[in-house]
Amino acid sequence: METRGRALRADAERTVRTILEAAERVLAADPTATMEQIAAAAGVARTTVHRRFATREALVEALATWATERFHQAVEAARPLTSPPLVALHQVTANVLQVKIGWSFAMSRTAPSDPEAARVHADVLAQCDRLFRRAQEAGLMSADTDLEWARRVYYALIHEAAEEGREIVDIGAVDQLAARVVDTLLHGVGAPVQTLPRRPVGGAGSSGPDADGHPGPR
Repeated sequence: METRGRALRADAERTVRTILEAAERVLAADPTATMEQIAAAAGVARTTVHRRFATREALVEALATWATERFHQAVEAARPLTSPPLVALHQVTANVLQVKIGWSFAMSRTAPSDPEAARVHADVLAQCDRLFRRAQEAGLMSADTDLEWARRVYYALIHEAAEEGREIVDIGAVDQLAARVVDTLLHGVGAPVQTLPRRPVGGAGSSGPDADGHPGPR
């Protein structure tokens, strides 16, 4: 009986996941889609959806909760507090982008007032701050970097990358987006500063300024 009970629970969990994944696809394409349309996309009867979710609002709420859990797991799976900082920064970025791209409708419905969502986002924020401090200590960021500002810039870069990647289905493309986010965060978009070779002071044929700023002979 216990084995049968576990099998039934596993089957119910698979059904719920199937419904939620279908709901994400359908609602991302048409936010006004009905429960009947979601059931059809999931390949289940409308009564099956209603048995798990009494109302459309309950389904959307469950979808947002599911996405919040995926978001939290994505961050923790990158081991931001134990992996080498650069490795962790890239992996966190790639994992989070996968969730934001794959669960775009659900992530947009996450309510800041929801206690569980607030707890998750607070924990992610704390892990991000600690990762940035580790990156600074490792020399990836300058010692005078404003880490709060850097984190806000990082969040904005992830948002823009997720918007760009809505049509992405290739995991390699997500990795490329993540690499772009990390590279922009750490190196910006300006050209590298080039150090010009110093001219010899007072050398024959010198036409530039000398070490004191006086023009050389012409």
